Order: sequence, then C-alpha cells, then structure tokens
Amino acid sequence: MGRWEPNARGRLAEAALALYAEQGFEKTTVTEIAEAAGLTERTFFRHFADKREVLFYGTEMALDMLTRAVEEAPASASPMDAVEAALESFAAFFQEDPERVRRRDAVVSASTELRERELVKLDAFAAAMVGALRERGTPEPTAYLAAEAGIAAFKVAYAQWIAAEPGKTGRTGEQELPRLVRKALTELQELLADRASV
Repeated sequence: MGRWEPNARGRLAEAALALYAEQGFEKTTVTEIAEAAGLTERTFFRHFADKREVLFYGTEMALDMLTRAVEEAPASASPMDAVEAALESFAAFFQEDPERVRRRDAVVSASTELRERELVKLDAFAAAMVGALRERGTPEPTAYLAAEAGIAAFKVAYAQWIAAEPGKTGRTGEQELPRLVRKALTELQELLADRASV
C-alpha cells in the first residue's frame, strides 16, 4: 500500500489489538500487524517504534491532559482537588471507548512485559502531576503524596471498572469510570481521616 494511506495509525492499532487478543502479544509480529492493516512494515515503523508502542502511543497526550487539568484547577483548589480534577478528566477519556479499553487491558494483563510497561506509564502520570502541582506552588512532599495517592485511587477505580461486566448491573456494573475515581478518592480521604482520629 502507498505511503499516504488515510488513518494508517488507527488501522495499525486496531489490527494489532485484534491480533494480540487472538494469538497473544509475544506471538504477534510487526509483519502480521502490517499485513492485517493492509499496510507495509515500513509504514508501521513510521508510526510506532515497536509493537509495544501500539498499546502505549497515547501516553504523551495523556501526560499533557493530566498536566493541563492540574494547571487549570482553580487557584483555591487543594492539591488533592487538582489531582482529582485531572484524574476525572483522564477517566472521562477512557469512558469514550470502553470496549477498546477493556480489550487493551486484557492484552496488557496477559503479558508480564506489558504490565511492567503499564507501571512505568502510571509512574510517568504521577510525575507529570507532581510537576504541575509544584508549578502551582505546592511543596514537594505534598505534591508527591497527592499525585501518588491519586494514581493509587485511579488504579483501584480502573480495576473495578474493568471488572464490571458490560450490560450488567450490580456493585460496579455500568458505573462510569470518572464516578468510580471520585468514589475511590473519597474512600481514601475517609481512610486517612479515620487514621487521624485514632
């Protein structure tokens, strides 16, 4: 296929996700991904550095989204309020295509290499929020605690959201991820308040 194929990146990402789900990340080759997308290996490498990047290529956009949300929080917002606003906007982005997010999560969860990469990504998200909080004048220990606590709450909410079977109701069934993030952060604050009152 030609060099200027429309939406080549999206086609490659969809082909990769389908192949990873079908035959596993480790067994899938770049050649197979390119062929399934109707493109060439050269086109693949113009869009992605390697086959892992197909699953992580939105990281820069996510870092920008989190940073901007913290920066744009009202001046009166506490560090945790700014982190909550950032994580809720991030969660809303995930909510736009829950089926794709769940398919991606299944692929990542099945691979030790990808799970490690996911942890590195989450660490980068925390670091981005720390930087944005520091720019707002938040002292360093507080900025780190707020960002890391926020990521921990996000991980809990995300796991609940992923585990909820689509189309079913129940404890977490059909709940939106932003609401679950808010709930996890509230539970964290209650947990810390309980400890402070002891």
